[in-house]
Amino acid sequence: MALTLYAHPFASYCWKVLIALYENPAPFAYRVIEDASGWAELESLWSLKKFPVLRDDDTVVIESSVIIEYLTLHYPGPTRLPPTNSDAALQTRFMDRVFDNYVMTPMQTLVSNRMRAESERDTQGIADARAMLEAAYAWLDKHLVSNQWAAGSDFTLAECSAAPALFYADWVHPIGDAYPATRDYRKRLLARPSVARTIDEARPYRKLFPLGAPDRD
Repeated sequence: MALTLYAHPFASYCWKVLIALYENPAPFAYRVIEDASGWAELESLWSLKKFPVLRDDDTVVIESSVIIEYLTLHYPGPTRLPPTNSDAALQTRFMDRVFDNYVMTPMQTLVSNRMRAESERDTQGIADARAMLEAAYAWLDKHLVSNQWAAGSDFTLAECSAAPALFYADWVHPIGDAYPATRDYRKRLLARPSVARTIDEARPYRKLFPLGAPDRD
């Protein structure tokens, strides 16, 4: 099998690639990284030991958005994740960055901070992360009022980013009643078969969530 994905079912950036693979099915081997041999194998491919990593025979592709672009080029399917139209593709890549930088990053800040000893927690960092999530929810709520999906009428790369970002962000900083369009968008994401499959595969690992996984989703 040519494709091997080095990833973990509970990791948010790995979700991005898994959703893309389930949208446009291509046979791949799933190397779950959770023991010493797995970490050693990952390090042999990428010295920073960050996942996901995709190996396609002798080609190693790193970073979730780049992996999705690579899959679109070499293993295209019915869902065109980066659109072919240049302007639409630019909007899609912009929304990918919005979800990664302004939803995923502050969400991970809150999670990482909880993993520290209480004496080492960053009070200001927590406040800044929560403020960023509130600002992102508010911006998204205006943007999503007139859009079925983040970049328009089609499910794209932006949704691969949005699904894990909003899934976990709502766990750590709930999307309130003030943002109905953002909440509805999250519901549409979770109902998408590729996203639902990814969520289901991660269920056995929910006990690992540092803030405690809520009894929903």
